[in-house]
Amino acid sequence: MNRNDMSNYIVFDPDGQGLEGNIASISYDVDIIGQRFYSDNPKAPQFRLYAKSPAGKTIDIGGLWLKENKTRDGSHYQMTVATGHGKLHANLGRFQGQEDPNLMAVIPWD
Repeated sequence: MNRNDMSNYIVFDPDGQGLEGNIASISYDVDIIGQRFYSDNPKAPQFRLYAKSPAGKTIDIGGLWLKENKTRDGSHYQMTVATGHGKLHANLGRFQGQEDPNLMAVIPWD
């Protein structure tokens, strides 16, 4: 599948320092990028997320956190994004039918 035809996904750079993707609904369709964020604060996100404003300016729209699973071993990513229509909360999970381990589906849970 061509990524230009995909929505609600994140793909991590092979070096783990950045990401790109898309979040979409009937109300919005936003291409996003992310950069690794380093902080001494244990509650800080792993990545800051950015998008382009209608005027083409880069704006900070949210973050991506690495969370420990509560019911099984391991961890998962959780994102919070200001969409311009409210906040989107989502987990990242395997993108069905895809083999790329760096490609994740955005799974809203609001």
